[in-house]
Amino acid sequence: MPSPLNPTVAAVTDRIRQRSAASRRAYLDLIETARRDGRHRDALSCGNLAHGFAACGGSDKQALKAGGWANIGIVTAFNDMLSAHQPFEKYPPIIKKALNEAGAVGQVAGGVPAMCDGVTQGQPGMELSLFSRDVIAMSTAVALSHNMFDAALCLGVCDKIVPGQLMGALRFGHLPTIFIPAGPMRSGLPNPEKARIRQLFAEGKVGRDVLLEAESKSYHSPGTCTFYGTANSNQMLMEIMGLHIPGAAFINPDDPVRLALTRAAAKRATEIIDGKDIYAPIGEIIDERAIVNAIIGLHATGGSTNHTIHLIAIARAAGIIIDWTDFDELAGVTPLLCRVYPNGPADVNHFHAAGGLGFIIRELLDAGILHEDVKTVMGPGLRRYASQPFLDGEELVWKPVTEASADTEIVRPYAEPFAADGGLKVLDGPIGRAVIKISAVKPEHRRVTAPAVVFDDQNDFMEAFKSGALEKDFVAVLRFQGPRANGMPELHKLTPALGALQDRGFKVALVTDGRMSGASGKVPAAIHVSPEAALGGPIGRVQDGDIVTLDAINGSLELAAADLDTRPQALAPGGTETGMGRELFAGFRALAGPAEAGALSIPGLCEDAPAPSETVTA
Repeated sequence: MPSPLNPTVAAVTDRIRQRSAASRRAYLDLIETARRDGRHRDALSCGNLAHGFAACGGSDKQALKAGGWANIGIVTAFNDMLSAHQPFEKYPPIIKKALNEAGAVGQVAGGVPAMCDGVTQGQPGMELSLFSRDVIAMSTAVALSHNMFDAALCLGVCDKIVPGQLMGALRFGHLPTIFIPAGPMRSGLPNPEKARIRQLFAEGKVGRDVLLEAESKSYHSPGTCTFYGTANSNQMLMEIMGLHIPGAAFINPDDPVRLALTRAAAKRATEIIDGKDIYAPIGEIIDERAIVNAIIGLHATGGSTNHTIHLIAIARAAGIIIDWTDFDELAGVTPLLCRVYPNGPADVNHFHAAGGLGFIIRELLDAGILHEDVKTVMGPGLRRYASQPFLDGEELVWKPVTEASADTEIVRPYAEPFAADGGLKVLDGPIGRAVIKISAVKPEHRRVTAPAVVFDDQNDFMEAFKSGALEKDFVAVLRFQGPRANGMPELHKLTPALGALQDRGFKVALVTDGRMSGASGKVPAAIHVSPEAALGGPIGRVQDGDIVTLDAINGSLELAAADLDTRPQALAPGGTETGMGRELFAGFRALAGPAEAGALSIPGLCEDAPAPSETVTA
């Protein structure tokens, strides 16, 4: 028998609802106006419509001309450089055929850019990564702006692509929208072995040839990278918010079930359009309850820290205002139920085989930690997502998830968690507010007090490491890495070096206004420090030798410097404004808001973050 809704979950949800009352009402009015103003193609002139179906095949053209069939817009992130997105090349014909069989037409409405953070880590191109999310949101809006569509299908997987597509789709919130993933590649070199070789390379103990061979065995085929980073966290979020066909997140690209799920998504889109018995516009599915469910899913699975930024931006696109205090309080009542790399040795394929996301959703629903009474693309209620898809002959069917975990070293029931609370915490203190992921940090490393060593560039840190200057206890303070400074690149270039120093017995930690993402690992890292140095944040006044205490147990980020407020603010180093296309994003940098407000660079959504919320007690 499911438990009643947890009182803290209920209280945080109610607080978000009250905080967002005006903006959510304005949003719902916006999408109701869009729905009321016309049945899309009926509002187009004959010239508009003729342009819209000019390239269609004969039967599709006739169907759109006659006006009887629904038209489903496909927004795709296909390119064949990203392994996760390469399978999408073959999806449009599959989708269009399934739509025709259901009495509908499909058109590729547009493509969105899709860059790979794995390729750009530590490179100048990484400074475009976060802003690509907002470009993708606008690209999705451009695709849907043709006003030809009754529903949308979004093909996307990786880090900024799914958040951007969702933000864009939410501005067309009157349209039903289903997200279609491609699934993870099959398991390659075990993730702990990959991490071990990376660390050996950072220490100069193996050569580039050994490292490249290891990386090639890790990332070896079409499909999503198998560690639990932002891309796979995206898939968890789409499922737990009810935007997937149930069980779609972690089926491999070459599994026959994947093809059946893709066809089912196309068919389902035709069943939830305006005028059908179950109209399911995305703007009603993504409400305060869905956002809270997403945050809880992030905590329960030890998901990506990037979503302490992306979920805020997604929520704002739907008129909902959340902040890091909401994350922190929900973490306090959400147990950690998974150990998936970097929080453990298993990858997402092992996670799926052990019970997977359906198991987690069932456990959280039964414990009263998730809102069950939500809307989804499958209809009312989240319980349908506590299932797994199978093929019975050629028919796609769903079965309840297994009662017990198949491997309790990977997935555990609510009553026997890996940790009593979620893997993300908020730190606060004189340096600013920050986020830390502790699910992969051993308890003895969660509190570090040491002198600061200040850097303004990650390459300077690496030079200091290679020279031996960091063979000591220290807290690396890496500033001018926020969205306003240089686009807030991820800083995984530092991870092997910091890990090696920690393994040598030194007390080390990182404090930065930049990002570390879903692969944040065993070294304590206070990230997204806000306000950032480029906006005058106190992190810009920290000096070498200042004693810094990062305390993830008590949620504090302290600095023993009585004169901090009177010190001069450091000047940004410069040199990141041009080259590799960065000059084209000057407007984005100038508009970018704080990390706690979603680091948005879209006018109308990028207002300053509200004051931190009052604490909720159960």
